[in-house]
Formats: sequence, structure tokens, C-alpha cells
Amino acid sequence: MKFISIALLAAGCVAVFFLWFNRSASNSSVQEKIQQINYDESDLAKEKPMSTEDQKLRTLPQTDAEWRKILTPDQFYVLRKKGTERAFTGPNWNSKEHGIYRCAGCGQPLFSSDAKFDSGTGWPSFYQPIAEANVAIHEDNTLFMSRTEVVCSRCQGHLGHVFDDGPQPTGLRYCMNGMALELDIAQ
Repeated sequence: MKFISIALLAAGCVAVFFLWFNRSASNSSVQEKIQQINYDESDLAKEKPMSTEDQKLRTLPQTDAEWRKILTPDQFYVLRKKGTERAFTGPNWNSKEHGIYRCAGCGQPLFSSDAKFDSGTGWPSFYQPIAEANVAIHEDNTLFMSRTEVVCSRCQGHLGHVFDDGPQPTGLRYCMNGMALELDIAQ
């Protein structure tokens, strides 16, 4: 009986290592695809980051208490505590409106509705950001898996994750939390 318990434990460790190794390989693939995107040739890259004047108008909070004053409780949970809203519940997950998706924390333009697609996941999904400089990516090894986290490059607010199972032209799926985004509808 003791031998069976040890064998099951060893098999479980091997399975966890196998899952971790495969996600790490996939994570490398995501980062390689991001590096291959040519933002200069994209119409989406024509949207400029927030102007210096706009940034001065929206000074970034420094403490959790200051963030709580400007964000809703759900936005605070997602952007500042790296939470995730339940699928099919956040704003704009199925919006067909044309416009620019901005960071709900600082207003920086992040995604164009032209790059939005229906991934079937219940979260707003995009195949690329407006400009590479507007988002930052970080390794995320929480929940016993390796993923690539996407944050706003200005306020470092958690937006979601990027995966390598998206449509062309990039093959990427930026799976964002709707609570982290505000849509400026095109006029």
C-alpha cells in the first residue's frame, strides 16, 4: 500500500512537470509571436499613445486608497489585485461598437475595435494592441501554470493574458478583462 501511494505521488509530480513544461514552451511561442509583429506597417499603430497633456490631467494614484477613489470595486480587483472577472459578465465582451479601448485605470489607448474578434471565451479578445509600447508583458506563474500576463505600460494595471491561439495576422489572442477597459466609441 505504501508503494502504491509513493507511485501515485511520483506519477502526479511527473504530470505536473509535463503540464508546466508544455505551458512554458507555449509561453515562449507567445513571446516570439509578439516580437514578430510589425507595428509600423499596421493601420492600428497610427493611434498615438496618450499625449503628455492628457497624462498630466490624469495623474496616477500611488496608493491602494487613492486607486479605490477612482476605480469601481470590480475595476480595483482586476487592475490592482490581478483579479479576473467571470466569463460573459464584464462590459464590452460582446460589443460590436467601433472605437478605442482604453485602460480603465489611466486612460491610455490599448486596443482598437478593428483588432477585436469573438474568441468564444466570454472576455474581450484582440489579435494585437494599438501600439507595442502601450502594453507590457510579464511571466505569470500563478495557479500552477505558466502564462503571459498583459499590463498597461503606463499604470501597470493588470489587463489579462495573451495566448498563441488567436487569428491571423498575428496568431495571438489578447484575452482581456472587460473591467480593465473603457470603450471610447468612434463618432
